[in-house]
Amino acid sequence: MAIIKDIIKVNERLYRLSKEISKLSDDINVPTFLVGGCVRDLLMDPQKDATDIDIMIEGDAIDYAKKLAKKLGVKTIVPFPEFFTARIPYKECQIEVASARLESYAKDSRKPESVDITDVTNDLKRRDFTINAIAISLVKNEFGTLIDPFNGIQHLKSKLLITPVNPDTTFKEDPLRMMRAAYFASKLSMNLDKKCLKSIKSNVDRIKIVSQERITNELFKILGTPKPSVGLIMLQETDLLKYVFPEIAVMYGLEQTSEWHHKDIFFHTMEVVDNAAKLSNDTNLRLAALVHDIAKPKTRRLHSKKGYTFYGHDDLGSRMLEEISKRMKFSNKTKNYIQKLTALHLRPISLAKKEVTDSAIRRLIVDGGEHLDDLMLLCRADITTKNPDNVKKYLSNFDRVEKRMNEVDKLDELRSFQSPVKGDEIMKMFNLSAGKKIGAIKSLIEEAILDGEIGNSHKEAIKFLNVLKKTDKFS
Repeated sequence: MAIIKDIIKVNERLYRLSKEISKLSDDINVPTFLVGGCVRDLLMDPQKDATDIDIMIEGDAIDYAKKLAKKLGVKTIVPFPEFFTARIPYKECQIEVASARLESYAKDSRKPESVDITDVTNDLKRRDFTINAIAISLVKNEFGTLIDPFNGIQHLKSKLLITPVNPDTTFKEDPLRMMRAAYFASKLSMNLDKKCLKSIKSNVDRIKIVSQERITNELFKILGTPKPSVGLIMLQETDLLKYVFPEIAVMYGLEQTSEWHHKDIFFHTMEVVDNAAKLSNDTNLRLAALVHDIAKPKTRRLHSKKGYTFYGHDDLGSRMLEEISKRMKFSNKTKNYIQKLTALHLRPISLAKKEVTDSAIRRLIVDGGEHLDDLMLLCRADITTKNPDNVKKYLSNFDRVEKRMNEVDKLDELRSFQSPVKGDEIMKMFNLSAGKKIGAIKSLIEEAILDGEIGNSHKEAIKFLNVLKKTDKFS
C-alpha cells in the first residue's frame, strides 16, 4: 500500500469532495473508498478535473447517498435498490455511491442474478480490468491509502489491460467488457494481455446477449477516443467486429488499387477515421469516416487495365446505411448525416481532379447543404496515400475547390437552397392541381439557377416561368 494524499491535494475538486466524504464516513462509522475511473485518472493525471466520482462503501449505499446528498446541498438522489447503488446529481460532477458487493450472473444475461454485500477487496475483484480495480481509502485514519490487490498500478505503468481474475469469468459475466477492452486500449494507448485476447476470441459470441443500444454506445465511445483505429483494430483482431459491425469486418484483407489510398480497404478506412479524429471531435463525422466506403466490398470488381474498381459504391453505401442504421439504433439525425456524406464523398474529389465550373460548385454547395464543411473534412481525411508529394497535390486541389466555393455569390443562401417560387404560385400560374408536375417545374427552376441561366431570385424565376408557360409543356 502507498499513501497518495499529496497527489489528491493537487486535484482541488476531488480533494475537497473526498474530505467531505471522509468526514461523513467518520461521523456515521461507515468505511468509504474512491474507486474506478476517477482513481485511475488521478494516477495518470492528478490535475485532470474529476467529472465522475465513484464511491464504494462497506454498508448501505442508498442511505449513505441520502446523507451525502444532504451534506452537498442536493435535494434528491436517483436510487437503484436492486443494484445497491445510487446516483447524486451534484452540480459540479456526477457522484455514484455503491455498496461493496459480489454479483452472480445468469448465462443468458449481463444483469446480476444475485448481489451479495461484501468488503472492498472482494468488490475490486469483480471489476473489468486491474487498472479500474484500485481504491483509495477515505477512512479518517487511512485517508489517501491506496488499495491495489491486483497490481493495477503496475499494469497502468506498463500499459497492460488485464482482468483481476480469470478473463473467462470476467467476460462471461459481462460480455460488454470485451468491447470496453477495445475502448480502454484506444483511450489510454494500452495493450491487451495475451490471455485476455485469447479469452475474448473464445467468448466472442457472448456479445449477442448485450443490447444493441449498449453495443452502439460503446462503439461511439471508441470513436470518441484520440486514435479510434486502436480500438477498432482490436475489435477486428478479437473477432468482435464480425458481431459489432459485420459490414466493416468484411473489408479486412480486401485489396484496392492504390491512388489516394492504402491498398487494403480495412486499413484505409482505419486511417481515414484517425484522420477525421485529428480534424474534428465530432463523433458523427468519425462515424461517417468509418462507413464512407461501406459498399466497396459489394461493388469490388477487377478490371484488366484499371485494377480494382468500385463503381457506384457511394450511392449503394448510402442506401445500405438505411437498414444498417436501424439495426445499429442510430438516431435519424445520425442516419441522415452519414447517408449524405457517404453519397457525396466522391464529388469534391472529382471536382478536385478537373477544371471546376460554377455550375458544379453550386450543385455541390446545394447538395452538401448544412453538412458541406464536414463533407470537405471527410474528403481531406480520405487522403491516405503515403506519397507526400501526392498528399500536397491533393490537398492543394481541395483548397482550390473550397476557394471557388467561397467565391460563389450568396453562399449561405445556396446552403439552404430551394426554388424561390412556391408550389401554390406555380399551380396558379399554370392552372394545375397539386401533383408531380409542380415538383417537375420547381426542379426546372432550380436547374436553371444552378446552371447560371437565371439568378437566384423570385423575379428572375417568374420571368423564367413565363417563358416556360408559352411552351405549353405543362398546360
